[in-house]
Amino acid sequence: MSDILHWRGSATVMKSVSAGALIAAMLSFSASVEAKTLTAVMHSDLRVIDPGLTTAYITRDHGYMIYDVLLAIDKDFKVQPQMAEFKVSDDKLTYTFTLRDGLKWHDGAAVTPDDCIASLKRWGRNDGMGQKLMDFVASMDAVDAKSFTLKLKEPYGLVLESISKPSSLVPFMMPKRMAETPAGKAISEQIGSGPFKFVQAEFQPGVKAVYVKNTDYVPRKEPASWTAGGKVVKVDRVEWITMPDAQTQVNAIQSGDIDFIENPSFDLLPALKADKDLEVKSIGTLGFQTLGRMNFLFPPFDNVKVRRAAFLAMSQKPVLDALVGNPEYFKVCGAVFGCDTPLATEVGAESLTQGNGMAAAKKALAESGYDGTPVVVMAPTDVVTLKAQPIVAAQLLRDAGFKVEVQATDWQTVVTRRASQKPPKEGGWNMFFTNWVGADILNPIGNVSISGKGTKGGWFGWYDDPKMEELRDKFARATTDDEKKKLAADIQARAFDQVAYIPLGQYEIPSVWRKTITGILPGPATPVFWNVEKKD
Repeated sequence: MSDILHWRGSATVMKSVSAGALIAAMLSFSASVEAKTLTAVMHSDLRVIDPGLTTAYITRDHGYMIYDVLLAIDKDFKVQPQMAEFKVSDDKLTYTFTLRDGLKWHDGAAVTPDDCIASLKRWGRNDGMGQKLMDFVASMDAVDAKSFTLKLKEPYGLVLESISKPSSLVPFMMPKRMAETPAGKAISEQIGSGPFKFVQAEFQPGVKAVYVKNTDYVPRKEPASWTAGGKVVKVDRVEWITMPDAQTQVNAIQSGDIDFIENPSFDLLPALKADKDLEVKSIGTLGFQTLGRMNFLFPPFDNVKVRRAAFLAMSQKPVLDALVGNPEYFKVCGAVFGCDTPLATEVGAESLTQGNGMAAAKKALAESGYDGTPVVVMAPTDVVTLKAQPIVAAQLLRDAGFKVEVQATDWQTVVTRRASQKPPKEGGWNMFFTNWVGADILNPIGNVSISGKGTKGGWFGWYDDPKMEELRDKFARATTDDEKKKLAADIQARAFDQVAYIPLGQYEIPSVWRKTITGILPGPATPVFWNVEKKD
């Protein structure tokens, strides 16, 4: 009402305004009042906004708001056209992509094949699955104003699956000038062709990120399904509000001050479920795998014997008890490629799943030559799904005989710091913990935690293992399910022998939203905010 009173009290000024200008101003004011704004508390604060530079899921989620993809995956795990239709030559060596009509960048320019080729090249340089695809690519060339080809040196069975990859790093399309940003440098603009536009002027890291409906976006005609189909935006504005305290989040959603919480605290779920105005439901269809990652560049974990001792000390059950608590939401599981998946195996996982490795860990550490070098563990305090793992793991390491230094920070600091290759004493690190959604770990090409490329394209921690890369290449060329399953077991055995990383179990975490919100989509990489409607 205060704004309306201000308008009424400004009659003297209004007399000098033309009738047309006054009407236009009032219409604009009315529209702003009626604009539908959805307010969400995501799992993390957003700070890194280049989705090509980090696997952090909050940055991936930001990417889905403003960028689009050539291909996408539907709920049946089928590859579907998104920005482009596709066809494959009989010899499986040439893939032709044809852009659909109506594709525009947020600055008004048309999307071109050259933009898409540059975007694929940038993604293929930074992403593990993209790197493997590019090993097989002979060329990518524009054919005309709407089409381009991707030609292979030899057949590769994961071309479409790679380009439709639903989670980090997602092959988002961006203008050529942005995609050609030098390696390791963040893009300087946030210009996509997706269903929302990023409001840079309102971006306050640690406070909020704002997105508005892209009124020029032309959705596909098909119904929305996972990351595929029509991305129909039904609200005018989405605000991501930073609210790290779990109880404050609950108070805010119960009072109606916010509409959606991505990851509420497990401890507070009973109160949320009891509220008749709230919906509590898991929307991540593949769940999460939580894990520990070591830094292979510096002592003590540059020594495989020390890494094996740490592996033996770890146990999934205490981690999951502390992280989740309720067994309804977690599963002890030693499968690198996810529980209950085609490539699931328990090879080498006994100490993790049975929790019976501590005596062997102490013996292995004593025989490893470990000299008491402190293990610097980064411990984020502001993300409910990442707070428990470093604390439990640090104690298990201490029990085995390690000296451990836990350094508390926020998650976005971890995201930034884990990219540093400085020694721990100079601001680097020895170990951090994170989570993968199931979509990111389903096979040896997609699961970047087992990439053995080291500092030449490997994931943070820089695991360097030519033997692992040979096994992954064999998997990439495998033609039968039996062959793939056998190789996956060999790859898991190698990953555990070298301690590429430590899977610490799988879990799901429900999201919560007010019942005035409808259309929340399940998927492999969630949440997304198209298809979502807010009722008065």
